[in-house]
Amino acid sequence: MVTGAASGIGKECTQTLLADGWNVFALDVCETSRHTPGRGGYAGKWTPLQCDVTDSSSVARAFASIAEETDKLNALICCAGILRVASLETMTDEAFDAVFAVNVRGPWLCAKAGMPFLERGAVADYPSRIIFVSSTAALRPKIGAGAYSASKAALGNLTRSFAAEVASRGILVNAVAPGAVDTPLWDTYSPTSGSGYRPAGLSPMGRMAQPSDIVSVMMFLLSRSSHYVAGAIIPVDAATSAARA
Repeated sequence: MVTGAASGIGKECTQTLLADGWNVFALDVCETSRHTPGRGGYAGKWTPLQCDVTDSSSVARAFASIAEETDKLNALICCAGILRVASLETMTDEAFDAVFAVNVRGPWLCAKAGMPFLERGAVADYPSRIIFVSSTAALRPKIGAGAYSASKAALGNLTRSFAAEVASRGILVNAVAPGAVDTPLWDTYSPTSGSGYRPAGLSPMGRMAQPSDIVSVMMFLLSRSSHYVAGAIIPVDAATSAARA
């Protein structure tokens, strides 16, 4: 199951999983007609579901739909996230609450609802996986994105706590922490957008991350090679957060 599956990292994740032979439940708040795998013929391999991850009733309905097809999941990948730009002093209550609702409450609700499915999907030689999408903003906060940074830091602690709570049940919980990624969210807040926000931009490698760069690390976390990795938060930012230039 992938949340935020209609755009950005979530869409790339869905496409990559399908190409790798997975069956995917693709959740997004947008209309399911906009959920398109984008490449290849995957009829019968993916199921688009409309879901607001901040709403426990909506999450419950999504899992009820999944239960009509299967009672097991091997992986839950939470990509849904939002950024609202403002100083902490001027940010509205509504914007602050929305950031934490999507970026923290959403992954928590989905993981909580998904646990029985993931536990049934786990086998001795292949634990089930949960992957959250954090951010290097959790490691190095940015002015203008204080609430976003705080929400991603909170998600990191959820990752660690969940990992310790459920590892004995055959569920491995980890997170990836991207830097700036070339997605529609970047277009909204890029230096040319007029937003006034200064995103991280190019990495020390001299380029911005593509969604595939992030998904490659997710695929490692889904592989048998990561069978003893739990509670990790992996920066995927080409050293952007490692040191200041």
